[in-house]
Amino acid sequence: METVVESIQPIAAAHDMSMFALFVQADWVVKSVMLGLLFASIACWAVIIAKAAAYAQARREMKSFDRVFASGEPLGAIYTRIKDRPRQGLGALFAAAMEEWNGSHADNAANAAGLQARIRIVLDTTVAAESEKLDRNLGLLATVGSAAPFIGLFGTVWGIMNAFTSIAAAKSTSLAVVAPGIAEALFATALGLLAAIPAVIAYNKLSSDSGRIIARFEAFADRVSVLLSRQLDARGNG
Repeated sequence: METVVESIQPIAAAHDMSMFALFVQADWVVKSVMLGLLFASIACWAVIIAKAAAYAQARREMKSFDRVFASGEPLGAIYTRIKDRPRQGLGALFAAAMEEWNGSHADNAANAAGLQARIRIVLDTTVAAESEKLDRNLGLLATVGSAAPFIGLFGTVWGIMNAFTSIAAAKSTSLAVVAPGIAEALFATALGLLAAIPAVIAYNKLSSDSGRIIARFEAFADRVSVLLSRQLDARGNG
């Protein structure tokens, strides 16, 4: 029994199986895979945190602007109050529609149908621009979520090939010969999953949140279009 223990101890001491040691001992290809997956994971978490904060801020701004819009204050007065503020979300939609409205009235260059069409185009364009801001960088999460497991698998396959090469070179099937290479290979797979799983979960959640915010943008654009159309009809009837 003592002989077996004594023979195992040198082997365990010869191969440090910590994560850092597995990285240092890995082949340069496997190292490149590990580093790439680590950087991808960091980038994904940066996007996740930034988007979560941006969506929370967008919801707060929508709630605040909804209160102002539902107060019954004249649209012109609301526009005068917000026109010099940074424009985003519902405020950007409202300001864009009011600028088209005021510009057309100042020039007296459009009939009712033409003005309504232009207001609708301006609103749709602004919704598209705001939607693009919300969805920006979400593609990174989708790409990492779908590609990271395969990149990790590539590192695993390469590491196992090296392990079998070590077996052939040593002319030994001892576990001590093959274990370090297999451990390095499996570590690459683990890093791939570490990058992919949060990316997939976050992409699904953030895409859902973005879709709900964009739906509120579109609903608000319809409200603004209807209100301005009513004012235009009232002016024509007057």
